[in-house]
Amino acid sequence: MIITKNWLEQFINISHLSIEEICRTLNSIGLEVDSVNKISIAPKVVVGKILQKEKHPDADKLNICQVDLGEKTEQIVCGASNVEEGQFVAVATVGSILGDLKIKAAKLRGVESNGMICSSTELGLPKLNDGIIVLDDSIGELILGKELKDYSTLNDTIIEIGLTPNRGDCLSILGVARELSAYYDLPLIEIEKHINYHELSIGQLFDINSSNIDSFIAYKAIDFSAFKLDLITNLRVASIGKFKNNSHIKNSLHYVTHSTGVIFNAYSKEKATLKNELYVLDLKKNGLGFDSVYSQGEILSTIGVEHKDFEDNCKDFLVEASYINPEVISKKVFETKVKTSDIFYKSSRGSEPNLEFGLEYFSNFASKLGATIYSGTKEFLEDIEKTTLSISVRKINSIIGEEIDKFEIEKILTSLDFEIKESLDDILLIKVPLYRHDIKNVADIAEEVIRIIGIDKIQAKPLAIDEVRRVNKTSNDLLKKNKIRAKAIENGFYETLTYVFTSKEGLEKYGFKTLKDEFDLINPIVKELNTYRTTMLLNLVEACSNNFKVGAKKASFFEIGTVFDENRNESKKVSFIYSGAAEIEDVSNAGKPKNIDFFSFAKKVLNTIGQFDLEPMIKIDNNFIHPYQNANILIDGKVIGYICKLHPNVANDFDLSDTFITEIDFDSIKNDLVKVTSSSKFQVSRKDLSIIAPKSLEFKEIKKAIDSLNNGIIKQYNLIDIYSDDKLGDNESLTIRFILQSDEKTLEDEDINSIINSILDVLKEKLSITLR
Repeated sequence: MIITKNWLEQFINISHLSIEEICRTLNSIGLEVDSVNKISIAPKVVVGKILQKEKHPDADKLNICQVDLGEKTEQIVCGASNVEEGQFVAVATVGSILGDLKIKAAKLRGVESNGMICSSTELGLPKLNDGIIVLDDSIGELILGKELKDYSTLNDTIIEIGLTPNRGDCLSILGVARELSAYYDLPLIEIEKHINYHELSIGQLFDINSSNIDSFIAYKAIDFSAFKLDLITNLRVASIGKFKNNSHIKNSLHYVTHSTGVIFNAYSKEKATLKNELYVLDLKKNGLGFDSVYSQGEILSTIGVEHKDFEDNCKDFLVEASYINPEVISKKVFETKVKTSDIFYKSSRGSEPNLEFGLEYFSNFASKLGATIYSGTKEFLEDIEKTTLSISVRKINSIIGEEIDKFEIEKILTSLDFEIKESLDDILLIKVPLYRHDIKNVADIAEEVIRIIGIDKIQAKPLAIDEVRRVNKTSNDLLKKNKIRAKAIENGFYETLTYVFTSKEGLEKYGFKTLKDEFDLINPIVKELNTYRTTMLLNLVEACSNNFKVGAKKASFFEIGTVFDENRNESKKVSFIYSGAAEIEDVSNAGKPKNIDFFSFAKKVLNTIGQFDLEPMIKIDNNFIHPYQNANILIDGKVIGYICKLHPNVANDFDLSDTFITEIDFDSIKNDLVKVTSSSKFQVSRKDLSIIAPKSLEFKEIKKAIDSLNNGIIKQYNLIDIYSDDKLGDNESLTIRFILQSDEKTLEDEDINSIINSILDVLKEKLSITLR
């Protein structure tokens, strides 16, 4: 947001304040000053008047000018195309210094020249054209020979403010002036009401048909035939980067929009449809549901989104002031992904809703510069009810950390244009100004109070915490999280932290669920992070890819974080990824380490989160999962996540080697205390058992049958071999190794045989499995 000191003084008298003081104040009240540019025109640059102009005899593009400088007339050769007799101009006299250029008497193509007629940029002013700057009395009384450095209006200070997105009310000179008014307790300057009215009214020239719109819109008809902007206005428009040469109406729209915060547009009479001697425009919704202005089937503008260009060569225009709720327009643009212009920047952050004030300001401004205003106004307005907040003074003070008197709080809020509707005991009923779209709760009110008081004036106090012993889900989850983090790092994973936002297009491309449209982000921070993540795996795969792009041979990450379902309900997950080599290059692997495999990755995850079981996945619901190397992760028979190899097509998309991933529900991971038990001092016996089982039978069914024995002597058993051939047909041979140990004695052959027989009996009884 760009302001200038002199521009501000149209709304508030701050002439007694230095630029340094103003900048300190702006920073103090939350309007951070990014840059300050003091315009100071060099000495010996004076006001001159061109008395005579004639062509240079030896140069087509040069003119010989006789310039009156008050006490004397100088001959100056000028190459500007816009130089004319009778103009008041800025003349750098002999001896003056403009930047690195020192003006000297010289001969140009044999003709003497004593000085230089200057352009705006040569004076350090914003650029207006490719020629010289023509002065007028908007800078003050033009006195020939008077130095331009003595014209205070011309020697302005340009201040650029870095606004946060919630302060749309300060995207105008008036908005900043209101802030300074509250801080310094200075009144705003009322508009000088002097309007040149046309003999006709707006209804005798224009008609507007309106139906089913959400915007608030008001119109004035203006005759611009004698309208011309002055120099100061043009320089101010140029300072905000909106100036267009010889486009007086367009420049005036930018000027008044920037001055008041009201969004303005204009439509020429020639663009309207002539019906029954009236020029008609249609105000209705377009195909995407945006309020738009139509004429002859053509969209002339989309309210709050885009203003189409127009020609200045018509005298009668319909000037439009508009306002639309920023939340409504932001959501609509997000849903439709429609192209926007800089107008949307203002409307989506909250433009000035006082359209009557804006039109009155425009009418006075245009009248002073030669326009005539058709009487009357066409309005499509509804009363907007101000938000009322019931706020506790005690709560405000608790947020601030200091006792602020209730009367002082009321005074500050009143100066900021809040209405204190009623004050009872500790409670304030506060009506929020319509232009303060950011005020929603007590914290916002407290912020308003503290920024006017000044945060530097709040006494620093130590933070007092009453610590009590609390054991609850939050504390237990923190302990579990720290335990998982430590174990993950022990097993070679590096912790990473990614945004809870991700690319909706990326999620859709790889088959992940996405949020329903009504729950999606309205204003994403960047285009690539336009939705909440429903999985962390996409972010982790991108992180691995970035590491491989800079030469890494392997990458292993984990993250504990929040994901969202399609209704934007939160849940916490633990995600792991391992890509590339299983170990570093060294002598033992001859510099060619093998890539990580499924079971090595699963073992690292098991060592991190604790014991779990695996079962083949029946349903694959995203494109990351490898069709043949995948499994559900189970704890106590409940599926809590999945583990798999990354699909080769996805790995190719991200230029990754063999990559394995897993995502597990955090709350389902056990965090039980490890109970110490005594260890048997008797000898361990190992016994291998080979059985014949159908190929279709899952090993977990065999495991269930063996576990049903609940025999404490069976300490452990593992599947160590699978064998099949043609003779076995649809069956296969499974070899299971049992570790047997008693806590009471050394097992004898009879004991071992008894246990093995009980295993065979239960397998035969429940699964019809026999010994090979």
